[in-house]
Amino acid sequence: MYKSTKFYKCVVDEEKCVKCGACRIVNLCYSPGNCVGCLSCYYFCPYEAREIVEDKSPRKEIRVVVDGVEYSVPERITVLKALELIGYSIGIYPNEGKIQAPCRTGGCWSCAVEINDSLERSCITPIEEGMRISTNIRDKPPLRIVHGPEPHTVGGKATPYYAKGKGKYVEAAIWVAGCNLRCPQCQNWHVTYDNITEPLTPKKAAEKLTAVGDYYEVSGLAISGGEPTLNKQWLIEFFRHLSELNKGKNRRLHLDSNGTLLTPDYIDELVEAGCNNIGVEPKCVYVKSYTKITGITDKELAEKYLNTAWNAIKYLVDHYKEKVYIGVGLVYNKELVSLDEIAKAGEKLASIDPEVQVCVLDYFPAFRRRNLKRPSVFEMLKVKRVLNDAGLKCVIVQTSIGHFGP
Repeated sequence: MYKSTKFYKCVVDEEKCVKCGACRIVNLCYSPGNCVGCLSCYYFCPYEAREIVEDKSPRKEIRVVVDGVEYSVPERITVLKALELIGYSIGIYPNEGKIQAPCRTGGCWSCAVEINDSLERSCITPIEEGMRISTNIRDKPPLRIVHGPEPHTVGGKATPYYAKGKGKYVEAAIWVAGCNLRCPQCQNWHVTYDNITEPLTPKKAAEKLTAVGDYYEVSGLAISGGEPTLNKQWLIEFFRHLSELNKGKNRRLHLDSNGTLLTPDYIDELVEAGCNNIGVEPKCVYVKSYTKITGITDKELAEKYLNTAWNAIKYLVDHYKEKVYIGVGLVYNKELVSLDEIAKAGEKLASIDPEVQVCVLDYFPAFRRRNLKRPSVFEMLKVKRVLNDAGLKCVIVQTSIGHFGP
């Protein structure tokens, strides 16, 4: 039945492996010695010491039960791949496909299904003989890997500039695992690719974040990542609990997002759930730059992500400017984005709202781009001037010695 299907596995490139141990403490293999081709380690390895090869070795078929129906599927594949082979549609965006699997590394738990009465991640869990799988988990509390909470003196791209005080904590934040981008210079990769930490329910995460916010008496509570929007059910419930726990406290409830999944209906639900501070990071304006920055090699998907993020900014400004504090994130490193493109981004933003808060990150060496040279303070001040000249009135740039602006 599946003879025409190609199967793949990952092998270690011993020449590139430096025995850093990250594959034991950050992103664990759930099929050691018998690779099921989930590719989590391939996306994660900081030294790119994993290679994808076609697996032509014989494999038998095993029997599983999915939503009450018995199927025969190949061994040595993930539960997600098995679901795809028997006809279940797999998507990235919320409500796209029967199963959403945007991160494919085990962090976001969007792809969770019930296996033998336990919630598991289908993207990294190996299929086994006799498994009983249910895709109907709406009555189960959603889960997500969470780091923190911790107090923060700077905040994110949408933290209001006027809320920041020298030496004062401005926000308490959590960071969630899982991302749909593959940025080679990811500055938070140890969170993004974490598939080991025990996950939390939205209620528990909201309670922990609120407790830290209360202790440090901060004005904002934030969620970043990874990419928080990947698991929609979890995120909406998180903001509902957070809003309820912080009634009367006059707090900003802050979402820090790359914007790739923020469609108008998703934004509406977030605002309705209590989110009143949203940061969106399109990063740049050209698809060619976006693919280089994000590692998304599928040009069509990269264009969709980039357009969704830019459209989210306009939708927020047009519909929620008075209700939601909005921030926009751009990035700069001359190896990735030119000053001309920065100017184009400034013009595009100024046409939407010249007063919107814009924060530019100076991309420095991290993760797989360890040879990247951090922009100088002078370069970042030039970026600020270019954006101001484009008509933007509230520009903040991150530098090696702190933030400048607006």
